[in-house]
Amino acid sequence: MELTTPEPIHVECKRFSSVLSLIGDKWTVMIVLTLTERPRRFNDIKRTIGGISQQMLARTLRALERDGMVARTVHPTVPPQVEYALTALGRSLADPIRELGFWAGTNIAEIESNRLAFDEARDSLAA
Repeated sequence: MELTTPEPIHVECKRFSSVLSLIGDKWTVMIVLTLTERPRRFNDIKRTIGGISQQMLARTLRALERDGMVARTVHPTVPPQVEYALTALGRSLADPIRELGFWAGTNIAEIESNRLAFDEARDSLAA
C-alpha cells in the first residue's frame, strides 16, 4: 500500500478560502435565503433584498452559478425572461446560513456590549 502525502496546509487553505469568501459574503447569504422561497427573476431578487446594486447582484449571481449553487433559466419570451433558482447544492447551503443567522441573533446583544466595552477601554487609555 502506497502512502500519499497530504497537501500542505497552505494549499488546502487557499482552496477553501475562495469558497468561504463567497459563502461568507453578505450578498450571497441574502440571495441564497431569498431563493429558498422560490425561483425569482433578477429584479424580484433586487427588490426583495434592497440595497444591492445591479452590478453587485449580477456579479454575485454569476459567481453562484459558476459554483453550481444557482441555476439560471432563460425563458423564450419577448423580451427573454431570466429566472434564478437554487440547485441542490445551493439548497444545502441554506440550512447552515440559517443556523449562523440564529447564532448571530442570539448573541448580537452580547457582541455589541463587548464592542462598546472594548471601545470605551481603548478610548480611556488614549485620553
